[in-house]
Amino acid sequence: MPTEAAAKLSALRNLSDASPHLGDPFFQNPTLANFEPRVGFAWYPIQSGKTVLRGAVGFYDVLPLPYEFILPATSAAPFTEFGTVSGKKLPAGSFYKGAESLLGLKALRVTYVQPNPKRNYVMQWNLNIEQEITKSLSGIVAYVGSRGVHQPYYSNQFDIVMPTLTTDGYIWPSPIGSGTRINTNYGSIRGLLWNGSSSYHGLEVGIHERLGSSLQFQSSFTWSKSIDNTSSSLAPDAFGNSVSTLPFFDTKLSRGLSDFNVGKALVMNGVWQIPHAKVPYTASLIANGWELSGIFRASDGVPFTATFGSNGDPMGSGGLQDYPDRLSDPGCRTLTNPGHPNNYVKTNCFSVPTASPAVLPMCDPSFGSGNQCFNLLGNAGRNILIGPGVTNLDASILKNFPLAKSAERMNVQFHLDLFNLLNHPNFALPGDLDIFDSTGAPTGDAGVITATNTPSREMQFGIKVNW
Repeated sequence: MPTEAAAKLSALRNLSDASPHLGDPFFQNPTLANFEPRVGFAWYPIQSGKTVLRGAVGFYDVLPLPYEFILPATSAAPFTEFGTVSGKKLPAGSFYKGAESLLGLKALRVTYVQPNPKRNYVMQWNLNIEQEITKSLSGIVAYVGSRGVHQPYYSNQFDIVMPTLTTDGYIWPSPIGSGTRINTNYGSIRGLLWNGSSSYHGLEVGIHERLGSSLQFQSSFTWSKSIDNTSSSLAPDAFGNSVSTLPFFDTKLSRGLSDFNVGKALVMNGVWQIPHAKVPYTASLIANGWELSGIFRASDGVPFTATFGSNGDPMGSGGLQDYPDRLSDPGCRTLTNPGHPNNYVKTNCFSVPTASPAVLPMCDPSFGSGNQCFNLLGNAGRNILIGPGVTNLDASILKNFPLAKSAERMNVQFHLDLFNLLNHPNFALPGDLDIFDSTGAPTGDAGVITATNTPSREMQFGIKVNW
């Protein structure tokens, strides 16, 4: 358990507490009586031994590790004064001592750590069949799955204005910004819960072929889906495509594809040691010792999220990520235009959140028109768009020069490495994901891709000496 020699640990026991608990324990350890059964088998159904069926299932505890508490434990009042002062510009000469005096208690940050978390663990299972097709060719087909329970769920902001659940979804008080935060004693609350969940299902197919001692080839294909309600435990936005602040009060709202999900992936690699030619020694220095190798990868892109005025907090929630509404118009079954970096996201398939007649009276009348409702959380959700895929071929050409006839005790190897041999442009995710600004107007540059995910073709020469 995290401890501190001088008992300088600070954490709220309840989100609404006026003062934090100081010293140990930081929280109660849920992993003192773990039961982790595991079982596996291997079965040869045919006496020839060319077919084998394997399977396994097991429970694995995910122990709370120190890195998960770096952010919550090192920025909490009263041992750390961390806050934001806004208002009139500070007079000359007042920084930094003059600014520190403005950090009253209600401007400081505190930490909330779930005091009695449940045991968090992962269940994993797999079933595969491997078949020897010929003496040099074998194949495998496998199903792999996992389920994570009570995983860490980190948020940068727990001190929000709580919404009301309606038939259209969650709506914040009207007018926008008029609600009361959970805890008005502090400036912000960041913290850690253990209510994250995850699931993974994958089909894997692999082929391996070896033709003598000079040529071998391997290929694998994975078709999978990883789903969770948060993809990180150190920080909520650990990945470039992560949503910065998730709705901790209803984790179903953030359930979607994992930030690292790649739906389909094909990888092929091969190595060919060109057979030696029976020529005189001098000629063999040129004719022999050649080797070719390559790795090809083609995969789907990672998911990302369309947002709505995230810098302006149009909902008045106090820091949560805001989503637009997703439309079901013709042509909106898919939300992207693959191969079109200038308009990769179909922005016409999104709108400012709209409310039904029953919910419309709860909307802020000072924004929008018609049934637009800025303080209503949109239905677009997390990670519903898929980024550009990746296609890449790396290759190497090697030439070995043995410098001793007996046992090749010394060898000089020249190699040419070619990265992204096809010079294929692999686009990165769009830079701006805000479909609308905080006033509901289209941003104009949402969904535009301005960078690539891999470098252009690169060549590298090298010499290696082995002895």
